[in-house]
Amino acid sequence: MTSPTVISRAHARRLRELYRSAGWPCLDPIEVDLLAAGLIERVGAPDHAGTLRDALRLSDAGIAALALAQQRNRAAFDLHEALVALVVRQMQRGARTAFTGLSLRAPVDEVGETGETLRRWVVARPDVFSIRNTTVAGYLVPTVHEVKVRRADLLGELRDTPRTRAKRGAYLSMSSECWYVLGRDAKGREIGDASEIPPAFGVMQMAQGPGVATGALRLQVQRPAPRRPMPFDAGLPFAAWLALARAVPQPPLEDDAQGRL
Repeated sequence: MTSPTVISRAHARRLRELYRSAGWPCLDPIEVDLLAAGLIERVGAPDHAGTLRDALRLSDAGIAALALAQQRNRAAFDLHEALVALVVRQMQRGARTAFTGLSLRAPVDEVGETGETLRRWVVARPDVFSIRNTTVAGYLVPTVHEVKVRRADLLGELRDTPRTRAKRGAYLSMSSECWYVLGRDAKGREIGDASEIPPAFGVMQMAQGPGVATGALRLQVQRPAPRRPMPFDAGLPFAAWLALARAVPQPPLEDDAQGRL
C-alpha cells in the first residue's frame, strides 16, 4: 500500500475546502500542485443553471493525504497542550499562580511616520501567564510563556511585521519576564534555538521528543529571560487586574505534593 503524501498546511487547507464545497476550481498554483500530485481530479458537475462545468473532487490519494495532515495537526496540538501543562506545573511549583486562555490588553509604543511616539492597546493571548504568590506588588514578577511546537509557526512569529512586532511588544509590556518554550519536530529535532529568538526573551527547550506522557517531558533553560521592572504602581496595568479577576487560575495537580503545601 502506498504511503499517504505529506502536504503543506496551505495544501491541506485547500483540500478541506474542496471536500466541504461543491468543488468549483480557483485556477491558482495550489490547485496545479494538487492536480499534478494526483490528490484532486477534474469531474463534470452541473451549476445552478444546469450547465455542465468542470469541478474538482478529492481522489483517494487526496483523502489519505488530508487524513495524514489532520493526524499531524492533532499530534502537534497534543504536544502543545502537554508543554503548556508542563509550564503551568513548573510555575505552580515555584509558588506562582498560573493562567491559560487569557486575553490581556497591553500598551505598545510605536514610532509614527514623523518620528513621534504613538501608544496603542493590543490584545494578546499568551499560552501561560503567571504571577508570584505575594502581597507586595514589586515581587509579582508577571511572566509570559509562549509555546511553539512547529518550526513554521516559530518562523512566522519571528518575522518582522506590524502584527508580530505588536504581539511581542504586548508580551513584553505585560510581563517582567517573557519566555519562548520550543518543542521538537516528529524526528526529535529542535524547532529552533536561542540564536533565533530576540534577546529580550528567554528560551526553554523541550528535553525529549514527542509521543511521551506529560509527566515525562522536561524543560531546559537555554537562555534566561532578562527581568524588567514593571512601570505600574500595582505591578500590573488595571486592565490586566480586571482580566485576572474574571479568570480562573489553573488548579494544582492532585498528585503534586508541592501544590498542597
